[in-house]
Amino acid sequence: MGKLQNKVAIITGGASGIGAATAKLFVSEGAKVVLVDLNEEKGKAFEAELKALNAEALFVKANITSEEDVANIFKQTIEAFGKVDVVFNNAGIGRVHPSHELEYSEWRNTVNVDLDGVFLVAREAIREMLKAGGGTIVNTASMYGWVGSPGSAAYNAAKGGVINLTRSLALEYADQNIRVNSLCPGFIDTPIIPEESKQVLASMTPMKRLGRSEEMAKAVLFMASDDSSFMTGNSLTVDGGYTAQ
Repeated sequence: MGKLQNKVAIITGGASGIGAATAKLFVSEGAKVVLVDLNEEKGKAFEAELKALNAEALFVKANITSEEDVANIFKQTIEAFGKVDVVFNNAGIGRVHPSHELEYSEWRNTVNVDLDGVFLVAREAIREMLKAGGGTIVNTASMYGWVGSPGSAAYNAAKGGVINLTRSLALEYADQNIRVNSLCPGFIDTPIIPEESKQVLASMTPMKRLGRSEEMAKAVLFMASDDSSFMTGNSLTVDGGYTAQ
């Protein structure tokens, strides 16, 4: 029996990268998955790919900064599968820009997606989990939530906020069987990293390589499953040693 047997998991940013790798791992461990993404083409194609493997999967197009869209994610999940056990709150954006040239609209957009959106999804998840008697939430933060990086002020601020939001929610609902933890990835080999940047980023990592989405998925599975049953309010940093420097 899998570690998530008969569990229902919502994965935002689920059409590619860490989200998609986590979805594949979750279904191999017995979960039914709801893939949430803005990219409808990729989302539907990945839904079909999982169903071809006899997995139970549903794609929902949604913008996590929209309260209406977020409510619809959970409405469709309940209609399809009857419950929500796990939420991997993974959707996010990032950009590098000198802070003195950063438009306020760019700042707001980054914080809106990377922090406000995480809150909106977590809030809706908690509402459902309180009805059901518990659940687990894993928020994607970043190693850049712990350390600064030139040109990443908005991203650093938002991801630092996710780490402390995780702590706050974990404490608030710890006695109601809802666990909340966060993943802090390092430089991961995903489609959002340009090929020309990969060698430089690998050289900045003590292990001298980029992380793989599948490695992040295993960390998420640990936090989402009963393997971490006495763990809440924690932020698991998986960065090849970057923040140990």
